[in-house]
This record gives sequence, C-alpha cells and structure tokens, in this order.
Amino acid sequence: MATYELDNRGVFHAIELGPKDAPPLIWLHGFPDHPPTALPFLEHLTQQRRVIAPWLRGYAPSPIDGPFDLDTLVGDVLALIAKLGGGPVDLVGHDWGAVITYAVCMTAPETVRRAVTLALPHPLTFLRALKTVPQMRRSWYMALFQIPGSERLVRANNFAMVDHLWRTWSPGLVLDDVRRAALHTCLAASLPGPLGYYRAIVRPFSQFRERVQRLAVPIATPLLQLHGADDGCILPPATDDSRRFTQRELVVVPDCGHFLHLEQPAAIGERILRWLE
Repeated sequence: MATYELDNRGVFHAIELGPKDAPPLIWLHGFPDHPPTALPFLEHLTQQRRVIAPWLRGYAPSPIDGPFDLDTLVGDVLALIAKLGGGPVDLVGHDWGAVITYAVCMTAPETVRRAVTLALPHPLTFLRALKTVPQMRRSWYMALFQIPGSERLVRANNFAMVDHLWRTWSPGLVLDDVRRAALHTCLAASLPGPLGYYRAIVRPFSQFRERVQRLAVPIATPLLQLHGADDGCILPPATDDSRRFTQRELVVVPDCGHFLHLEQPAAIGERILRWLE
C-alpha cells in the first residue's frame, strides 16, 4: 500500500500495482466498494500500466471527513495527479468513480490522456433517466440516504443492505467471503462518509441548478463508456447523448451487471487496454 499526502487534503492510501516506469493509470472505485475488491481486474491492467487505486475520500484508511461535493472530490484526484508528476494520466472510474472521472475531464482535460467510465452514463444523462420509472425504482437507495441516521440501516445485520445491493446490481456475481468481509470492515470504519456523496448532490439545494449547469461542459478527452446490459442499479443510456463528447465509444456488454469489471475481469481489462492504446 502506498500513501500520498495531498497538500491540506490529508493522507490518501492507495494500492499500487505494475511496473514503476509504466504509464500511470488511476482507478477510482464506486459505492459501496473499495480498491481491494477489484484486484483481479486491476492485475490485468498492469500488463501495460502502473495502476494507482486510491481509497476515495470518505473511505478508510483515506480521510473519512467531508465535504463530499464534486469540486472537493475532483480536487482530490487532481492533487493525486499532481503528486504523480502532473499527468497526463489514464483515468478509469466505476460508479461514483465514473462521476468523478467525467468531472475531472471537464475541469482539467490537460491532466487526462484517455478515460474510461464503467456503469454510469454522462451525469446529465443519468439525471434525465432519474425522471423515468425504471431508473427511479433502481435508485430508491439514493432517497433513503438523504435521511439523517440512515447509516444505521446500512450497518444493520452485518451490512445486509450492502450485500443486497451487490446481489441486486450484479445478479451473476458472487463476491467471496474474504472480499465481502474486507469491504464490510472498510464501511464500518468509514460511515457515514460514503453516504455523504449522495447527500451532497442536493445540499445545499439552492446551488443545485448551478451544479447541474456546470456539468454541461463538453468532454474533449477520448472516453470509453462501458455498461453491463443486466445492470440492476443504473440503466445504460437510452438516448443519444453523443453531443456531450468530442470522441466517445459506447459499449453495452452482454451478460454483465453493475460490477462488470468483477464479473468479467479479463475481458473488461483487455477491452480497456485496447482503448488506452
């Protein structure tokens, strides 16, 4: 494990894999997750990349305190890129890591050579999908997390809700006991931090429109979008949003759910490496 002291942002911990002299690739995990669960997938990327996989803000052993607004999360990643020499790096993100990836590409495109997002459309595309019944049903937990104290429900019965989300979001995936226990330990030390991401979407509500408008910046970074066709959490984009990208390739992967990189680590890893090359 490596550590990075990011200015006044705190000490961030990361898994590092691959040759030190290889081009850097930063992996950004999602919710409810942390870097160790992705090790089988990340190891495939080390064929051509030096992989740096930090625990994001809110996830122990990285700083668990907020704020958790998108500007802060993007600032954390940009500070890490600066520590790695200023970039450009390859940036790959899943779920909330994908949200941050999009935002970094909008904010500081010069720091990212090529990008990959998994399991999340462009943020504005997703917000539009939230107005539809199928996506609203899948996103019930986002409303639940707005309730003060909802972290107690997440912790209940040895994180039974977290296990339920994993089973629902990726029905074909069986997370082994060792990785599941490690994830539970991380969340036990982290809550309510991970829920802060969802609360920061709408708080303060007076700034919501402004935050949404800032997401309309076109993405010039070459970007690959990967979605599992059987994702039980977030539907693949159903509308043409290509105008939001200068160069975007969209791939819906059959027989995969939300955690597609864990269901098919070798195939997804190879697909990403081809894109990066």
